[in-house]
Amino acid sequence: MVTSRELGKARLPLWAAGFVALICVTILGLSAWREWEARNVDLRNAEIDVANLAHSLIQHADDTFELADTLLVGLVHRLELDGTGPDTITKLQAYLPTRKSSDRIRGIFVYDATGRWLATTERLDFSNLNNSDREYFQRHRASPATGTLIGPPVKSRSGGQWIITASRRINDHDGGFAGVALLTIDVSYFVKFYERFDVGPNGSVSLLNNGGIMLARSRDESGAFVGRDLSNAPLFKSWQSRPAEAVYYFKSPLDGVQRLSYYQRSSRYPLMVLASKSRDDVLAPWRRAAATRITFVVGLVLLIAVIGSYLVRQLWQRQRMAQALVAKEANFRLLAEQSSDMVTRIGLDNRLLYVSPSCVRITGWTAEELLNSSALAGIHADDMERVEQAITALKNGEAEEARFVYRQRHREKGEIWAEAALHVTVASDSGAIDGVVAVVRDITEQKDLQDKLASLARTDGLTGLANRRAFDERLTEEWARARRDGTQLSLLLIDVDHFKKFNDHYGHLAGDGCLRALGRILSAQARRPADLAARYGGEEFAVLLPNTGPDGCVEVAEAVRQALHDLAMLHAQNPPSRLVTVSVGAATGVPSLTSTDFSTLVAAADRALYAAKDSGRDRLVMSGQVVPWPAKTA
Repeated sequence: MVTSRELGKARLPLWAAGFVALICVTILGLSAWREWEARNVDLRNAEIDVANLAHSLIQHADDTFELADTLLVGLVHRLELDGTGPDTITKLQAYLPTRKSSDRIRGIFVYDATGRWLATTERLDFSNLNNSDREYFQRHRASPATGTLIGPPVKSRSGGQWIITASRRINDHDGGFAGVALLTIDVSYFVKFYERFDVGPNGSVSLLNNGGIMLARSRDESGAFVGRDLSNAPLFKSWQSRPAEAVYYFKSPLDGVQRLSYYQRSSRYPLMVLASKSRDDVLAPWRRAAATRITFVVGLVLLIAVIGSYLVRQLWQRQRMAQALVAKEANFRLLAEQSSDMVTRIGLDNRLLYVSPSCVRITGWTAEELLNSSALAGIHADDMERVEQAITALKNGEAEEARFVYRQRHREKGEIWAEAALHVTVASDSGAIDGVVAVVRDITEQKDLQDKLASLARTDGLTGLANRRAFDERLTEEWARARRDGTQLSLLLIDVDHFKKFNDHYGHLAGDGCLRALGRILSAQARRPADLAARYGGEEFAVLLPNTGPDGCVEVAEAVRQALHDLAMLHAQNPPSRLVTVSVGAATGVPSLTSTDFSTLVAAADRALYAAKDSGRDRLVMSGQVVPWPAKTA
């Protein structure tokens, strides 16, 4: 029984392995947590940066359009007071260039109620120009609202560049539509201004109106993105439910870059600023640093794992050695005493040092009676030399194990067949061979069964005679013996006449009975121990007669034919006798004088058999060099 102390020792390597694994997992877990936190810190810092940038840029946008709004309010107020007569327009044309005091303002324009240009800061001939088709003009004409309208970006007719329009309606003294005052801002002004800020190689700053129309975007000198409608983007689809400003992660519909951004809407104008950085750009420094740190941590964990594995393996090996030394004898006795086989331990002097309780069933003697007796006692004399050689080879170190079958004396049963498996044992201190362990089992029943199976494998199941395989083996043996001794060997090949007709007429059961009857006759005539009667195949039989000449061969053949005639089995399809008859071919040979191959004897007998059939059946034909035999009719 295992004690709690032994159980604790057994669990020590498991605890050590678990501790090493816990350390490795803890280090990896803490490292992963730290890297995740470092990643989140970098993202949060980037969020703060883009938020601050968005606050600054929306203020800049508000200031820009507030300036435009102020200029437009003053201009419209003056026109509504003075009217749009020639004198007023002449003064206005001289006045407008003085109001373009900032690089934020591209140009200032005044249109009458028909869209005709009245005055502008541009130095060009505008007498034939008309802007009544512009969207802002049509909206002012259709709506009495007097507020400033910030329109979508358009291409300037005076310069061809992208501009953002800010316009107000001009009313006459009766409140009717008298024209439009327009102020334009270059898109490139915002583009150049946004490029002052570092948002990374793939970052961007965008100015949009609340409808999702792109007004200006950094890194867009060609204006490829200006005027782009982004109203179907997720940011604008859920615009009403979103706060006025917030962090926003998205995949840009313009260039497909995953972005970290901050948007802020203006509180005074229908505008918003979207400041964004590429998430990959933000995380690139973290990834490089994390790769270095993770490589170091993984290397450290692998080193700890290797050292820990080595220590745990050493603990396992030492524990197994200790357990083996303590439990070796106990386990040996437990297995031996519970085994149905007899387990013995044999000393170098062939004395039995240990015998398991199963010895009573195997030998009939008790363990107390067998202890200190010779391990070779009771072994059959014919097997003694073989057993002694095997044990001696084991003790001399020539082999480590051996297995053999022998006969053993039993106290009550007489003699049994036993199988022994032997293995050497060595001293734990010196490693020298100190004896042999033998496991012995009773295989008498198994041996009898094997003998019966071997006999069945060589016997014809219908007639009980030897089968073709047994006949061929015996013929080989007897041919070799006859050649060695210079004696004669005779062979009879016997075939039932018209057996197929017999089967067709009387049925297969009657046919089987006919073959069994012939088998009994042949068995009775093969009287000597060396004689062999066999079923050669189908209705054909063979009789092997060692040390027999032509006369003896003819005598046996005639005895078979006569016994079958005496049996008088009816065979209506076998005229003229109407009885079962056989044709016999016989041959005799002397191997040393004729041939070294027994097939010559079989061929001679086979030719004689066919000659007997061709001569009218129910007869014996003798073929051979010694005594030729003429056809004979019974």
